[in-house]
Amino acid sequence: MSKLAGLFSIAALLSACAVGPDYQAPEPVQLQQFVHDQAPGTLVANNEQLFWQGFEDPLLAVLIEQTLAENQSLQAALARYQEAEALLRGSRRDQLPSVTAGAGAAGQRLAEVERTQPDQRSVELYQAGAALSWELDLFGRLRRATEASEAELQAAGADRQTLQVALAGQMASSYFQLRGLQQQLRVAEENVSLQQASLDIVGARLEAGRGTLFDQVRARAQLDATRAVIPQLKAGIGAEMHRIGVLTGQTPTALVPLLQVPAELPDSRPSIAAGSPGDVLRRRPDIQAAERRLAAASARIGVASADLFPRFTLDGLIGSLAGNGSDLFTGGASTGRVALGIDWSFLDRAQVQARIDAADAQSAELLADYRQTVLLALEETETWLLRYQQSQQRAVLLQSATAAATQAVEQARDRYEQGFIGYFELLAAEQELTAMRDRLVQSETDVVLAMVNVYRALAGAPGTGQSAMSVMF
Repeated sequence: MSKLAGLFSIAALLSACAVGPDYQAPEPVQLQQFVHDQAPGTLVANNEQLFWQGFEDPLLAVLIEQTLAENQSLQAALARYQEAEALLRGSRRDQLPSVTAGAGAAGQRLAEVERTQPDQRSVELYQAGAALSWELDLFGRLRRATEASEAELQAAGADRQTLQVALAGQMASSYFQLRGLQQQLRVAEENVSLQQASLDIVGARLEAGRGTLFDQVRARAQLDATRAVIPQLKAGIGAEMHRIGVLTGQTPTALVPLLQVPAELPDSRPSIAAGSPGDVLRRRPDIQAAERRLAAASARIGVASADLFPRFTLDGLIGSLAGNGSDLFTGGASTGRVALGIDWSFLDRAQVQARIDAADAQSAELLADYRQTVLLALEETETWLLRYQQSQQRAVLLQSATAAATQAVEQARDRYEQGFIGYFELLAAEQELTAMRDRLVQSETDVVLAMVNVYRALAGAPGTGQSAMSVMF
């Protein structure tokens, strides 16, 4: 057994190198700032609160928390993470000796030519022992495989964070789209009331002999056209409520009683600074996942390259062998064996080289994927910073236009009743007001949705030193 211990010691000393490239992370993008982070309306840093708390909407906070706890896609992502964790445990275990134990008994009737004694009719054999097998990782094949498994586990964790960011953003977007549609429905119903009043005025003027049937028909057509918008808005409202229910891991209609009560879009909004591009790229979990998969691919080059070298396996056996069960584990029954096996696929070098080339190509592919992920992240952030700024400006202009259109309708109605203008002018003013009111609600919804997408692009508030998910959602 001293020889066995000596071989194990030598193997441990030799297992200090690993073939294949040592992973080097890609160089970071050298950008000082986002172009549109300096334009008017730039978000101001506020890192002390979670994303949804800045809207001061308790129901939204509850819905997001339910989504992060119960969403079925997240449950699947958690299972994938646990799978990667189990595979990593298996890879680490492969580096250690494997020990198995066994026992057995056998009896055999002997033919005459097998007998060593004239009266010997049969023979019995009893055995018990422990076998040990250890692949001596002299060239780092198993260690590179473990490196790959570790990186894949980290990538699975980052994937789960990416999904959390996406789902929380989807919930916030669906919630605000629901509130925006409910406000559009209210505006449409107000427009119906406004146009019904105009139709009543036209009818009264017609009865008094001061109006025309043509004006009445046009007023009724405008009223019906506005009423026709209402079913479409109600369908959109129902669809958003169904989406919210499924996001929280429930049936589509589970939250309808809770959500069908209309509510305004939030007056309060969270604030955040974009920070430097480097901060954003370090914070985004999708980039972390791409980088970790690149690291795993680099390690797999080492796994493939190790097949160019011999693979050594050390086997040992300690046990007891006897012809009678009662003699097991006695001094004369002890047995043992130590063996060193060598497996070298050098005769199939072309096949080994093909696997190495495939691993190199996969690494190059994942490097390109990583770089593309970085570029898309920068594009997404710049785009949503710009959209947020421009949506604010549009909302301000539409507020002014809606106020002016409201005054125009009031004046047109007075002038029409007094006979100074025809119904055509009043109709045009009402159509303009109807359109302006609807655009204003849409623009206010767009502002909030753009802010949600800014947070999704930034993957959380900068400067906290926390993970993307603990900061943002």
